[in-house]
Amino acid sequence: MRFILLLITLCLSSFAHTHELRPASLSLEESAPGEFEVIWRVPAKGDLRLSLDIGFDQQTRALTMPTGLFAGGYYVERWKTSHPDAFLSSRIVIKGLENTLTDTLVTVRWLDGREQITRLLPDQPQMRVENKAGKKEIANMYFVLGVEHILLGIDHLLFVLALMVLVSGVRQLMITITAFTLAHSVTLAAAVLGAVKLPQGPVEAVIALSIVFVAVEILHKLEGRTTLAIRKPWLVAFGFGLLHGFGFAGALSDIGVPAHEVPLSLAVFNLGVEAGQLAFITAVSLVMLTLRKLPGVHRWELRTGHTATMASALPVAYLVGGVAALWLVDRTIALVV
Repeated sequence: MRFILLLITLCLSSFAHTHELRPASLSLEESAPGEFEVIWRVPAKGDLRLSLDIGFDQQTRALTMPTGLFAGGYYVERWKTSHPDAFLSSRIVIKGLENTLTDTLVTVRWLDGREQITRLLPDQPQMRVENKAGKKEIANMYFVLGVEHILLGIDHLLFVLALMVLVSGVRQLMITITAFTLAHSVTLAAAVLGAVKLPQGPVEAVIALSIVFVAVEILHKLEGRTTLAIRKPWLVAFGFGLLHGFGFAGALSDIGVPAHEVPLSLAVFNLGVEAGQLAFITAVSLVMLTLRKLPGVHRWELRTGHTATMASALPVAYLVGGVAALWLVDRTIALVV
């Protein structure tokens, strides 16, 4: 029981740092020769924001005073600035980034259609403005972002973990995960391309509800019940996968995509998500196989008539369901407060 409580505490701790792990973003869009509209977004919680600031070179001149507000989990500032060389060959640094766990995406768009997008990290908080990013740079960056998003997305991982416990056999697991992948890929593409749009708050609440639902189905399975979700878990995976896709789309919207490479960015981000998901499934499967080979486990299975997987199902159901229930309450309250 203490072990389960420890795991819950760790999951809640990860959830508490979610806002810091979201990326900051800086957008510079040329509105007239040498003049730029600046949008600076910093992750925030309530009226507290990360201590991040922008450092431009000495040739940069502010044309208007910044105006800021807290909205959607970010502190957003807007102003106009100018640069005699349209920022080309200049350096931009994000001050304080080295003291955080987040990153910053910097996008520069010029009047002639050129666009540069660069990801700054705590160990690399500055950049040189050069020119339009190439396909290779964009592909590498968005693939890594996709992998990081799924591996840091505790709610998505808990949903996948619950599905792994609910299914029976490798074949059913493959069908179920494929259904989940197909579903969230469809809605991710539809949302990013603007075909469908849902408010992020309710989506996140229903994602938490989906985890609670699968956790309850695990308990039903342990009690010997036969429900539609137990017989055909791929239906549950597909249905809730559509909503999880909107969650991925919200993250990608926070990051932003280069206007000249939207299909490429979307495709490699989704591939990154799938690679991270596959890595997680492989890691969990290896842990379960390792546990089954521990001395005494096989004898315990013969004595009790239960497999090690069945024995782990109960604590997983309570752990996953308990954490998700807390998220559901927190996210529902956030909708009405």
